[in-house]
Amino acid sequence: MKKKIVLAYSGGLDTSVILKWLQLEKNLDVIAFIADVGQRDELEIAKKNAIKMGASKVIVKNLKNTFVKEYVFPMFRCNTLYEGTYLLGTAIARPLIAKTQMEVAKKFKAEFVSHGATGKGNDQIRFELGYYAFKKNIKIIAPWREWDLNSRVKLINYANKHGIPLMGKTRKEPPYSMDANLLHISYEGKILEDPWKQPEKKMFRMTKNPESCSSKGEVIEIGFLKGDPISINSKKFSPEQLLENLNIIGGKHGIGRKDIVENRTVGMKSRGVYETPGGEILLIAHRAMESLTLDGPSILLKDEIMPKYAKLIYDGLWFSPERKMLQALIDESQNKVTGKVRLLLRQGCINLIGRKSKNSLYNEKLATFEEDNLYNQKDAQGFIKLNALRFRT
Repeated sequence: MKKKIVLAYSGGLDTSVILKWLQLEKNLDVIAFIADVGQRDELEIAKKNAIKMGASKVIVKNLKNTFVKEYVFPMFRCNTLYEGTYLLGTAIARPLIAKTQMEVAKKFKAEFVSHGATGKGNDQIRFELGYYAFKKNIKIIAPWREWDLNSRVKLINYANKHGIPLMGKTRKEPPYSMDANLLHISYEGKILEDPWKQPEKKMFRMTKNPESCSSKGEVIEIGFLKGDPISINSKKFSPEQLLENLNIIGGKHGIGRKDIVENRTVGMKSRGVYETPGGEILLIAHRAMESLTLDGPSILLKDEIMPKYAKLIYDGLWFSPERKMLQALIDESQNKVTGKVRLLLRQGCINLIGRKSKNSLYNEKLATFEEDNLYNQKDAQGFIKLNALRFRT
């Protein structure tokens, strides 16, 4: 009887070849696992193709709401940016996919798991750390670290030789690689490998060219409850629906394009172009809500731990004890982060134009430049002299 393996399968060229390769080269019974995190791929076609190629089972899991509620929103409570720019759209999806893949492996008593990540990238680390977090002795097969199919031409030749059905225009040489989910789309490789070259305008899928967007713009209002967004223009949505709607609204106004050179976990630099319209809006709105409801030292502490928290996610350490410890601190800080933020979206820009909260720490009577009875300005003299003591002695 053949041993079982669960493959994280997308239906693209790489994982299609891997599905067949695992059968032919490793003599394994392949269970294809498809995680729906909002990538909008042709999931039904991918499922049919996997069955045609001999997968014993195809398991499709709708993880969209879980992805946003239990992964994206907790990350955004920290205003998380990797190296000051990247909203971690790919990195935050991998632990959920790995966790669910391990649940499928457990259910079907599979001895092995596999993925389509290359030996140069971050995703191999993220997937495999996720696997080990749930089963320390799981056996992992990473074909890109074993086989000699190290080019797209070789992969296509292998697919043709073994009758592997490929989706859409997969047989053509694409100008870049893509990863998509409800939070973002990323573009890497090929013509984007030269950081001096500008991406083609026709590449972008989630966002309209800011130059061609309406100059009038659009005002939106986002409601927060304990740090998480719950409404748009006073209408409540599920986490999945809220992010999806913000993507549509932000995309219409050209919000969320980023061109980044980042440092991969494996040590090399890579250039990536990202579209994260809803995420960009949430980042600005959440920081605005915190500015009103958190005191200065709390904001400073959050800003200090954010880069560490971001790197843990980027490096695939979502399930680590240290990430969970930081998450507890972050979540504790959000108890009063409730209220509404008003934003103007226009031609790729987000302008903050208002915020209010029942938990606001802002005291207009105290902050005023006009006369007040709450603050004695003479008190500042002693404060300044104490702080200047080391300069004066």
